[in-house]
Amino acid sequence: MLAARRVGRLESLAAELPDALAVPADVRDPAQVQAVIDAAVRHYDGVDVLINNAGQGLHVPIEQIKLEDLRAVMELNVFGALAGMQAVLPVMRKRGEGAIVNVSSGTSRTVLPGVGGYAATKSALNMLSQVARAEFAADNIAVSLVYPSVTATEFHTVLRAGAYAGGGRFAPHSAEQVAEAILRAVQTGEPEVVLAHTPRA
Repeated sequence: MLAARRVGRLESLAAELPDALAVPADVRDPAQVQAVIDAAVRHYDGVDVLINNAGQGLHVPIEQIKLEDLRAVMELNVFGALAGMQAVLPVMRKRGEGAIVNVSSGTSRTVLPGVGGYAATKSALNMLSQVARAEFAADNIAVSLVYPSVTATEFHTVLRAGAYAGGGRFAPHSAEQVAEAILRAVQTGEPEVVLAHTPRA
């Protein structure tokens, strides 16, 4: 089950995966999130796993953060994940089990000048996830966090505001490495999976 805003890419990926269902959706809209979950229930007779991976960066110093930018990133990075958890919870409860993985960021585990606004949204996601893990445990639903650092995707070229400085001592993780960390969280149900930094060659 695939959901994203960019229809072309969504359909292209779905074509590569057997029995994949693609539903265009903006996760900032709870009604659209609910429509995704409803489609999954109709097509697959339930939902076993939810991955909340939608997100956008905001890389500007604190004094330059515009409230409208922070609000927009918060709506995507936090409200979208919350809407997903709320929509899928009744379905997983009915099945008697489930796994939810929320993709956070290594920036929420360190003090990194220039990304305070973005890191704040991920810190909020962390707390929501940790509390959800405690609240959903009785229903046999595991909520896990995955913490990538820099990932080799276009993420840093489509920031809400600011620019990625690049460089650094560590090599970016590949999308495949992050996917493996997410799969590990699904399989083990552990609270957190932190991707280790790899020094540049």
